[in-house]
Amino acid sequence: MSKLVFKFGLVALLLVASGVIVRQAAMGESDLRSVLSSQIVRYRIVPSKSTFIVHANRAGPLWFKGHSHRIAVRDFGGEAELTPNVINPASLQMTVRAASLEETDPVFTQVQKDIINKELKEIVLETAKFPEITFQSTGVKGGLKNGKVDAVITGNLSLHGVTKPIEIPATITLEGSNLRATGEFDIDRDDFDVKATSAFHGTVRVKNNLKFVFDIIAEKA
Repeated sequence: MSKLVFKFGLVALLLVASGVIVRQAAMGESDLRSVLSSQIVRYRIVPSKSTFIVHANRAGPLWFKGHSHRIAVRDFGGEAELTPNVINPASLQMTVRAASLEETDPVFTQVQKDIINKELKEIVLETAKFPEITFQSTGVKGGLKNGKVDAVITGNLSLHGVTKPIEIPATITLEGSNLRATGEFDIDRDDFDVKATSAFHGTVRVKNNLKFVFDIIAEKA
């Protein structure tokens, strides 16, 4: 009788254990998502502590003494999310007020800068028609090591009424409650139907390639 009870108890124990394993297997993926979601940290971009510059090289030798343009993005914001120690899930959303872009290169006089900024808003970017420039990530690749990660952020850039996929290489550093992202990326202005001006002054006459250089600071939300 004791051996029968022992065998019955053993079988019952195995059945219970099997049930637990099956439930864990069935719920594992959902549980993992829940755990990761609870660990996601949200950061809000701080424009006053960040820099975002567009470098546009000249297209001809006579445009304002042959100087290139250094356009600063003054008004922008957004949020970044990542999971500490494993990075993903992660995301980046950013919005720029197009009318806030302005010439900052010291080689230009203030009068020249005013002319450039007017053409930039009214002819090049058409900010009244397209007031915002946005980026929404679709994926982030990279691994965290010693509080820093070399990442590639893929996503959709919407500029001048056109949306195109781009990749943004970035070095991301976690410093206490702050996140810092630095890097640069290029776009072809023709891809976004952004034309160089052919107005009388013709001051924003640049090559197709535009280089964006950023040093973004974000704080925990």
